[in-house]
Amino acid sequence: MCATHAGCDPAPPGLNTILPPAIAHRVEQTLLQHAQWRGRNSGHPMPRQQQTLHAGASNFSVLVTDGHLQWVVRIDGINPALHGLNRQSEWHILQRAAAAGLGPAPRYFNPELGSLVYDYLPADPVQQYSVGDLAELVRGIHRLAPVRHRVNLKERIAGYEKRAHALTGDIARSTLAQGRAIDTLLTARYRPGNPLVLCHNDLLRSNRLLSGHQLRALDWEYAAMASPWYELAVISAGDDMPGDARDELVRHYLQRPPTAQESRELQAHVTIYRYLELLWYLTHERAVLSTAQYQHKLTQLRSAVAQLQ
Repeated sequence: MCATHAGCDPAPPGLNTILPPAIAHRVEQTLLQHAQWRGRNSGHPMPRQQQTLHAGASNFSVLVTDGHLQWVVRIDGINPALHGLNRQSEWHILQRAAAAGLGPAPRYFNPELGSLVYDYLPADPVQQYSVGDLAELVRGIHRLAPVRHRVNLKERIAGYEKRAHALTGDIARSTLAQGRAIDTLLTARYRPGNPLVLCHNDLLRSNRLLSGHQLRALDWEYAAMASPWYELAVISAGDDMPGDARDELVRHYLQRPPTAQESRELQAHVTIYRYLELLWYLTHERAVLSTAQYQHKLTQLRSAVAQLQ
């Protein structure tokens, strides 16, 4: 989505993108620290910038190389704390994910610069994988050791709503009108003691990559303890999966057909996600949708709410 994320930012801008001066400076400062990157020392040549991979609403990512190896340098484009992000937790989760073969290996983290360096994973020429492969990736992520950082959807939504209330226009008002129904769904599901697992929380198609014939997850910045149903909702709703594909994903994930209650849990979290996604777009300055796109997403949200009544 986007609500939790950078996964729905605009497409990669390519070689000629000029980074904002402050971002370019932080990239250079990160490169100067290359001897502190895991697996390197002062005898290695300093990497150089090769290509801007991403310049979106949340982050800036630059491909760098020393002529032999390649890495991605990611620079914060937002204040992580204001968006419920925990960079220290992300760093530890990345290490676990890489050890399990689920994501790229992290090499360097500097919270003062707002920078993270991790291995560049080359994409296989053909990006084709099954729903079963996707479900197994999700299962692998959920098997990772738990962390302290938890997703607080009520808090995140409240923050977005506060900013959205300052907006004018029918779309903002129509979106916020669904807030009471969403709060009811959240209150019924997020109580102390509810079972949580480590989730990626932004596992959209754009954050999945087939590399070395293995499906891996990218962009772990929203990873935290959460309901597995929210994870499945992000994937199915964020990818706009048709009903049969969504059912297949759940069956592969559970390794059995879902119960009626489990299907309702998924639908409830799809509804929560669609509301959060719309709020994210409304309140991020560089995340722009056309009026038609907003209306389409608003129609999806209203339909999701109606299905639960």
